[in-house]
Amino acid sequence: MNQKLTILFDLDGTLVNTAPDLMRAHNYVMKKYGYDERRLSDIKKLAGRGSKVMLTKSMHQIAELSGKIKKTDDIIEKMTKEFVDFYSKNIVKESTLKNGALDFLTWCKKNSISMGVCTNKQEHLSIDLLKKIKIYHFFDYIAGGNTFNHNKPNPKHLTDTIEIIGGDVNRTLMVGDSETDSNASKAANIPFILIMDGYTEKKTEEIYHDYLVKDFVGLEKIVEKYL
Repeated sequence: MNQKLTILFDLDGTLVNTAPDLMRAHNYVMKKYGYDERRLSDIKKLAGRGSKVMLTKSMHQIAELSGKIKKTDDIIEKMTKEFVDFYSKNIVKESTLKNGALDFLTWCKKNSISMGVCTNKQEHLSIDLLKKIKIYHFFDYIAGGNTFNHNKPNPKHLTDTIEIIGGDVNRTLMVGDSETDSNASKAANIPFILIMDGYTEKKTEEIYHDYLVKDFVGLEKIVEKYL
């Protein structure tokens, strides 16, 4: 009997459109600490590597634009904690599932495909979001940015998750929206499906991918080739 297929998913910008709630939390903290708020579209410049990196990047970008450089090291930990606290209380105010995601996850489950989430969002926030948006039950394992001692683009984030699920790296696909996901997949030699219009500043042609899709509608046609 062949090993079951495994599909790994990124979370923010891939399974769930989390930008409105992420940027609300971001702007709450930035305003509190005397920094400028950012537009919703700025999520592309900031997301993908976790809340601490998000805030640090934002502060440095504002400093470059304004010419005013504030010392960040001493307050970034406090800001990150407040971001997580605020975001955890407002995690699904406006976040929505990516188009076709629910139908695709249901199809995967019916076809006995193992599924896991590999995200740089903190594990407890990831699990809470997945539960509140009602898709947590589809997944065999959730690996957040703080689950292991490494995270994307390190390929071990993916391969360790596959091992825990009981899958086979040679029978695995990855679905993501950015170069962080792509680089991890490429390093692990896992075919990568790129979701368009993700949380990245890079153009689609600048991101390595095996397949390019708008959303989850019709994605089963690609996956069927691997069953």
